[in-house]
Amino acid sequence: MSLTKTHIVTRIQDYLGYSQKEATEVLETLLEIIKQTLENGEDVLVSGFGKFCVKEKNQRKGRNPATNSEMVLPERRVTTFRCSRKLRDLVNGN
Repeated sequence: MSLTKTHIVTRIQDYLGYSQKEATEVLETLLEIIKQTLENGEDVLVSGFGKFCVKEKNQRKGRNPATNSEMVLPERRVTTFRCSRKLRDLVNGN
């Protein structure tokens, strides 16, 4: 089972006693701050959780697997996530 935004809103309600509307606003605001920061090319570091990074990918040759034709993939930015050691240890049961 995946943790969805609805589940997170419910947990915020349970932990903080917020109404559903308030909990939804808190989550949406947090996600919007993270999205805007990444859009500006800045990293997002959440201590004890991990780091979201924006990386530049250069233009490169690619291939369409359906038609086997070659193409040029344009340069782009991608978001990566690297979890903290605390989170990695927690996930691995250490």
